[in-house]
Amino acid sequence: MKMLVALAGVVIAAMSTELNDAVSGIILNDILGGLGISHDPGTWVESLYITGEVVGMSCSPWFAITFGLRRWTLFVICFACVTTLLIPTTANLTLLYVLRVLQGLSGGLTIPLLMTTALRALPPPIRLYGLAAYALTATFFPNLSTLMAALWTEAGDGPLGWQFSFYEALPLATIAALLVWYGMVVDPPQLQRFRKFDWRGLLLVMIGLGSLTTVLQQGDRYDWFKSTTICLLTLSAAVAIPLLLINEWFHELPLLKLQMLGRRNLAYGLIGLFTFLIVTSSSSSIPISYLEQVQDFRPLQAYGLTTLVACMQLVLLPAMALLLNIKSVDPRVVSFLGLACVLTACIGNTFLTDVWKNGEFWLWQVFQGFGEAMIVMPLLLMATNTVKKPEEGPFASSLVNTPRALGEATSTWLLQLITRWRGDLHSSRLTDQAGQERYRAVQGHGVLPNDPPPLLPNGQPRTPDSMIQFIETIRHETTVLTLSDAFALMGAITVGLMVVLIVLTERTYPPRIVFAKK
Repeated sequence: MKMLVALAGVVIAAMSTELNDAVSGIILNDILGGLGISHDPGTWVESLYITGEVVGMSCSPWFAITFGLRRWTLFVICFACVTTLLIPTTANLTLLYVLRVLQGLSGGLTIPLLMTTALRALPPPIRLYGLAAYALTATFFPNLSTLMAALWTEAGDGPLGWQFSFYEALPLATIAALLVWYGMVVDPPQLQRFRKFDWRGLLLVMIGLGSLTTVLQQGDRYDWFKSTTICLLTLSAAVAIPLLLINEWFHELPLLKLQMLGRRNLAYGLIGLFTFLIVTSSSSSIPISYLEQVQDFRPLQAYGLTTLVACMQLVLLPAMALLLNIKSVDPRVVSFLGLACVLTACIGNTFLTDVWKNGEFWLWQVFQGFGEAMIVMPLLLMATNTVKKPEEGPFASSLVNTPRALGEATSTWLLQLITRWRGDLHSSRLTDQAGQERYRAVQGHGVLPNDPPPLLPNGQPRTPDSMIQFIETIRHETTVLTLSDAFALMGAITVGLMVVLIVLTERTYPPRIVFAKK
């Protein structure tokens, strides 16, 4: 029973770090304005978080075993709280970057502990419910954070200021630490593991995966390979990542035990969670972008859509755990139906037009909410059922969690890629089409009847109101067509994951049956 209390503490700690990441990204402009930082340097605030996160996710399970799960979890909670609360206190850009990396590192250290604790604390008959708690970090928390960000943005207009978005770390961290301190078993430290510490692996993770996430986040702003910085980072990733894989394969006590990926369902867990986060992150952010850019919605008006998906997860995740605990239910079928729901949502959203408001998205968001729960729960079941021994749990946790930060960076890269390529294409076509129509109108009438005089009374050139309206119309139509293409791409990625599911996965059963046979 005490371990269930500890699990609740780790859930709260994970919620705190996820919310701080998402909220700080959403209200980034308010933070930059409050600190007096311009846009270009400010883009590194989000990028550096993900760099730190991917490092933390790869090494946290190793340190949890070495120091003991209870000690390490309490340290990580305190570390996350301190780094978060220090951010609003500095206006120095360099120090802000350092704190942001440390905050991302603390977030990456926290998330894998939830899966590690769930696998350890819960006996097979109720393990699925612990995995449902872990699934909250991939479905519920990111969607809920958008609403909380909207509320904090509104509060920032008053006396509380933008700093209020970081203050939730203190009460949540306090509650989480108390629950972990009370409930988690004290393990003896295994400090002798430092004699075999995989320092080369950690260094290669920092260089290789850190460079890769930075390239994905910053590449578009630097115009990709026209930038020396992006070229050097890409070269670093291209060299360090293969060396990392070789090192982890042959190391005696690696951070990432790659041999476990020979288990087909665990390999699917890694691929599936990476792809799932790309699709769901994009599918949540695209409607918000449309409502804010085209319909001029305030954040609090727009984020009701993601709140619906978040609320659905609170009901659907336990329901999926209950369903998958039935022997006759094949998790592969449930996952395929979930992917079909997400695909339906993507296809429905491709019919986006400039007259859509909140109401037109509701049906597709319901499909999205059902699909997310039906994908992530079978995925976690299939991946964790491959863990044959207790000591393999942390290795499975690091393998499944490390791609999460890469998925977030890849989602950003894909949206930037679509915005640049398809956005430029649609803008050029719409402008050319409008220009041809205007030319035909001039040829027929000599001058357009709605055109105002070309000069102001003081003799200065006039910018016609019709031209301003024309530019705004082109911008709106370009945004609509580009975001529709983004939904189509997410649908194509979903179809690809369907193929991987069919080809790669094997039939498995509820943990109460699988582990009863051992």
